[in-house]
Amino acid sequence: MAIRFILLVNKQGQTRLAQYYEYLTLEERRALEGEIVRKCLARTEQQCSFVEHRNYKIVYRRYASLFFLVGVDNDENELAILEFIHLVVETMDRHFRNVCELDIMFHLETAHFMLEEMVMNGCIVETSKTNILTPIQLMDKAS
Repeated sequence: MAIRFILLVNKQGQTRLAQYYEYLTLEERRALEGEIVRKCLARTEQQCSFVEHRNYKIVYRRYASLFFLVGVDNDENELAILEFIHLVVETMDRHFRNVCELDIMFHLETAHFMLEEMVMNGCIVETSKTNILTPIQLMDKAS
């Protein structure tokens, strides 16, 4: 899997979490996020969850008030990325007990740590919710 970035965005278009697996300057990130968010939020529920933008394929899914957007290479399997998005949501749900936007805002380090346990250098390396959450639970106990 060649994941280039993961964005969590609310319905107003505000980025709540951004994780990049390739180097982009801050200006490039802002411009890219703005273009992608406008493009994805303008789409209706009846349209598919895949958008091509520049040299990326954007796969997104809406859960409650949050949009999970994943930018991948053009030759990636869209359904596998949708499955990955669902895994991210299920993992966050298990840890936060029905995850919401505020959970991510107030526990940003934990959300980033979950993504870091799942994705390394743009490749999905862990899909077991138990294996992802065990180090996080140990850190919570220690603090």
